[in-house]
Parts: sequence; C-alpha cells; structure tokens
Amino acid sequence: MGLNCGIVGLPNVGKSTIFRAITAAPAEAANYPFCTIEPNVGRVEVPDSRLNKITEFIKPQKTIPSVVEFVDIAGLVKGASKGEGLGNQFLGHIRQVGAICHVVRCFDDPNVVHVDGKIDPLSDIETINLELALADLETVSKRVSNLSKMLKSHDKKVKEKALIAQPVLEILQKTLEEGKPARSIDLDEDQLDAIKDLHLITLKKVLYVCNVDEDAVSDGNDHVEKVRKYAEAEGAKHIIICGKIESEIADLDTREEKMEFLESIGLEESGLDKMIREGYDLLDLSTYFTAGEKEVRAWTFEKGYKAPQAAGVIHTDFERGFIKAEVYHCTDLFELHTEQKVKEAGKFRIEGKEYVVKDGDVMHFRFNV
Repeated sequence: MGLNCGIVGLPNVGKSTIFRAITAAPAEAANYPFCTIEPNVGRVEVPDSRLNKITEFIKPQKTIPSVVEFVDIAGLVKGASKGEGLGNQFLGHIRQVGAICHVVRCFDDPNVVHVDGKIDPLSDIETINLELALADLETVSKRVSNLSKMLKSHDKKVKEKALIAQPVLEILQKTLEEGKPARSIDLDEDQLDAIKDLHLITLKKVLYVCNVDEDAVSDGNDHVEKVRKYAEAEGAKHIIICGKIESEIADLDTREEKMEFLESIGLEESGLDKMIREGYDLLDLSTYFTAGEKEVRAWTFEKGYKAPQAAGVIHTDFERGFIKAEVYHCTDLFELHTEQKVKEAGKFRIEGKEYVVKDGDVMHFRFNV
C-alpha cells in the first residue's frame, strides 16, 4: 500500500477545494457531483517546527522538509459498491492509498447542492462507510468461496495461510454484513498478514475532516459535535477545517502574509497544517533529520524502522553497506546549542544495526559498498 492519504467523501462536501488548497494543485472544484473522476495527486510539505529550529544552531545552505502525498478521490454515492456513480472505479482508487481522510460537510449553504438534498453529517458518514463495507464484503466473500481449494492445496504455505485466514474471514464477513468496518475487529499481526493481500478498504485508518463555514472554524458547531462523538466511538480522530478560508490562505504569497491572516481571524495555525500532520501520523510515519553545512533535511520513515532501514530511505547503498549510525536527538541540540556540546554531554551515541530509530533523531550514517 502507498504511503499516502486518500481524500474521500460524498460529492460537494469540499474535497477538491481542500485538496487544491493543501497542495496548491489545480484540482477542479465545481458545484456539481463527479467533477473529479481521475484522482488528483499532490505531494505536500509536512509542517515541522523542529526543522527550522535545527537551522538556528546548524546553519545550512538549504533546508528540505519531509513530504506526504494526498490523493483527491472523486465523490462516492449510495450504491457505489454496486457501480453507481462510477463507484467501482472510485473504490479501486481508495484501495491504493495507505489511509483515509474522510471529508464531512458540516456547513449549511443553500447555494451549494447536497447530493441527498439535506445536511446530515452522520448520514453522510454512514453512507460512505456502508459502501466501503459492502465493497470489502464482496472481496471477502470471494475469498471465502475459494477457501476450500486453498485448504486442499499441496503447497504447505498456502494451506497454512488458509487455516489462519479461515476464522478471520468468517469474523470479517459477519462484521461487514452488519455494515461495520474491518478495523473495528481486534486482529493480531498473524491474522492481519493472512488477509493482507485483500487490501481491505475498511482496515485503513481514518481521519474525519469537518468542513465548516467561517463562523464555526474556531469552536465548531452542532454538526461537528456529532462527528466528534462518532469518531471517538470508533477510536478515530477528527479535525475542523474551513475549505473557503484555506483557499484564501493558499492564494497568499508569503508565510508572513498567511500568519497575519490567521491572526486576524484568531487562529494560530491553518486547518490544513493540522490535516497534513494528522495524515502523516495516520500513516504511522515519523521523521529523522540529517544536519550539516550543505543541508538540514527531514527524512520520512515508517515507525519501527531500524537504523539500516532508515539509512535506506536516503539511498539503498546506505542500507546495503550499513556500518553504524551516529545519533543524538534534536531536543539535545535545542538544549545544548552545538553538536560539540552534545558530544561533551555524552548525548552523542554510536548505534548499530538493531537500533530502532526514534522520531526526532539527528543521524549520520557510516556505510561501505
């Protein structure tokens, strides 16, 4: 699966407006359903104050942030799992992303058409979730029907995998038939591995993005409160964003202008910055840094990576010829101000192949190929 977030929702909830603002990419935004058919893809910088703070103590020629990819997927409608509204094509796009940002309309505006003719965020969420569950149910049911062949296989590995998968598929089938997502089941690593190749949509983590009007951007509204309770019950997160405001911010030229605009409406940061960070976290991604006179750079890695894997993010040769990593944490630099003082304080370490890289580590790799 890709290390990217798919932006999904019903038509006309503000997905493309938010995507256009988040990436400054020219996604079409129009007041009618299905204006987005092929998914738009954009890579965006991840806001990280630590990167700029590192450059206060290590002066580089250039600074390079980490990035995350967002995919704007066309609006789903009731019946998408059966092909309604080009549903099969859209569902195929969702299968390819690593996590889901579910945009929910939480604003009233008679000038913006709602596909169902009414503003009801919980109904909207359940429409999408039901269609995704039905799509997964079809996938699981096909595997169940083929299970008997796998259980009779002469290939030991295929048979063992089928034996592990059988009870999982039965639970999944029952859960999905009830319209509940696969992620609502507590599955262990072996069980998840047994169904990994199904690429189930409802196993993906979800962030609910409440798209509100200007009046509700600070404190939300009744619609947002309903979404908040729904998300909490599911163990998911929610954020508040105003697509209209974010579009205005995106049109400003400098960071100073953007900050002044945010201050003028009583916000410390944009909703999009929150969305980008939450999307990064949703994908189980972390950041380590390399720092020197040429550049200070943030590198994205998957949580749990050991030092050689993290080195491989820079170049495969780094992983193949890994010898050791010189490591300290960025907070040590913030406290002590120079790498020399970090070394003198005993915070500078030499780590080997088994070291699990931490978010915020500053690393230098030694390798030989």
